[in-house]
Amino acid sequence: MAGSSSDVRSLEDATRDAVARALRQVLPAELADADPLVRRSDRADFQANAAMSLAKRLGSKPRELAESIASALREQTGGRMGVELAGPGFLNLTVADDAVWAQVAARLADDRLGVGAPQLGRRTVVEYSSPNIAKDMHVGHLRTTIIGDALARLLEFLGAEVIRQNHLGDWGTQFGMLIQYIDEHPDAKWRAEDLPEGDLGTVSALDGLYRLARAEFDADPEFADRARRRVVTLQSGDEATLSVWRELVAESEKAFQVIYDYLGVSLNAAHSAGESGYNRYLDEVAGELEQAGVAVISDGALCVFFDDVKGPDGSPVPLIVRKRDGGFGYAATDLATIRYRIRDLKVGRILYVVGAPQALHFRMVFETARRIGWLTDEVEVEHVGFGNVLGPGGKPFKTRSGGTVRLVELLDEAVARARAEIETKPHTLSTEELDTVARQAGIGAVKYADLATSRSKDYTFDPDRMVSFNGNTGVYLQYAHTRVRSILRKLPDGGRSAEVKVDGPLEPSERALALLADQFAATLAEVADTLEPHRLCGHLFSLAKAFTEFYEACPVLSAPDEVVRANRVALCQLTGETLARGLHLLGIETPERM
Repeated sequence: MAGSSSDVRSLEDATRDAVARALRQVLPAELADADPLVRRSDRADFQANAAMSLAKRLGSKPRELAESIASALREQTGGRMGVELAGPGFLNLTVADDAVWAQVAARLADDRLGVGAPQLGRRTVVEYSSPNIAKDMHVGHLRTTIIGDALARLLEFLGAEVIRQNHLGDWGTQFGMLIQYIDEHPDAKWRAEDLPEGDLGTVSALDGLYRLARAEFDADPEFADRARRRVVTLQSGDEATLSVWRELVAESEKAFQVIYDYLGVSLNAAHSAGESGYNRYLDEVAGELEQAGVAVISDGALCVFFDDVKGPDGSPVPLIVRKRDGGFGYAATDLATIRYRIRDLKVGRILYVVGAPQALHFRMVFETARRIGWLTDEVEVEHVGFGNVLGPGGKPFKTRSGGTVRLVELLDEAVARARAEIETKPHTLSTEELDTVARQAGIGAVKYADLATSRSKDYTFDPDRMVSFNGNTGVYLQYAHTRVRSILRKLPDGGRSAEVKVDGPLEPSERALALLADQFAATLAEVADTLEPHRLCGHLFSLAKAFTEFYEACPVLSAPDEVVRANRVALCQLTGETLARGLHLLGIETPERM
């Protein structure tokens, strides 16, 4: 591939432009800029339906108008575009063969596959993952981490300046309780160097200590009082208490990084933006909201009320900025956060990749930010909500004892299942290679199963289905990529010297594959707008299926002549590069062999 990096206009866009010119030729001025309504079609390359919607406004029959548009199209394209009138007024459009091959050549010649940068210069915060310090990452962190990372990667590729923010839960009353318990139990082991080899890890140890501290807090009023006093010393900046707190944060971040590296997401310590970082702004934020009259005192608490947010009894449900006792909850932190991102980071877009149950909370936070004037029409904010991960039988995911399932256990299970599945197939992988491919397949299977589901829906975590080589799975797409690579490896230079001959013949399965590959850029732009990664998954799955049909119908290495062979090799290259790039944007690795 060359390194030109230019935006290659899609055949669909070029066809839309051609139909638009034909409309301007045959329509009166007031309708000349009407939408051509060009879509992909299973009856031709594209279908234009403008005549159906415009005929009534013109007082003519749709078929007669369609005939006029068709004549104008044939005239403008010199007969190079196939135009066929169908039904009551549809136009079936077929692109010239050489235009299809020219498109393959153009995309293949570009180091970005002809994908432009429609998000260029757009400064965007993506908040995702956000585990709690001193607690295990569990199944509830899976979707936010995977969806958030995919969106960050994709937006960055399309030119956005992405600021990843891991909004760690690193502050609050629970830390006073935990630090007090650790202080009173000096023999408790939770530092990495103090744990026996093979132990579940620092955060698991801290999670266990937290449960013990919680139990003592509930059972012993005197310990509860000491824990509350410890919260005060923490919040007032006591150095000894802060020192333990910093150590808890550092140990937890190390443990989280192990999970992130295993999962293959792009988060690291530089992206940590814990709740504690906004503490210094809370009084200022509360004062600003109260002074502006956006927040009012109600029953001793500082609240923001909304006309359309009511409780079951019809009474208003406020956003509580400051509690009656003077303390601040996460609503105040979220308000300080959105103010900081707009005022200090000067972003144009903020995405909160957080579960669907938080929809009302974010609606109230965004509305409050608008009322006070921080959030203007120049800044786009969106709660990127998502459904739940369910266990067997579509029930909430729990351990046998009713606890929360640790994330690493789910990932380990998927990798083990992937290894077992790969071992059922003939392969020449060494033990070390098998370990690597099993990890790539298992982690990829988890990510793809999550991302291929419309994010608003729940889905069932089913490792056996996830790692299948058949159906809409990550493993199927990875395997399709390895098949492409296998073909190219059999060529002297990996097929890199193959040059597309635009005047070569074009088989139906070649056309179908080329047209799908041509839609890659439009699909990425659509995901950037809708924040729905499953659309990219669907596109890549369609591409992989089309490649299978192409491979079965069109011999590559044993093609009938050099022109056909070169074009098919180029189509293999474009397919492989598109699959690899698309999977990478989803955060999924692409093995060379499986």
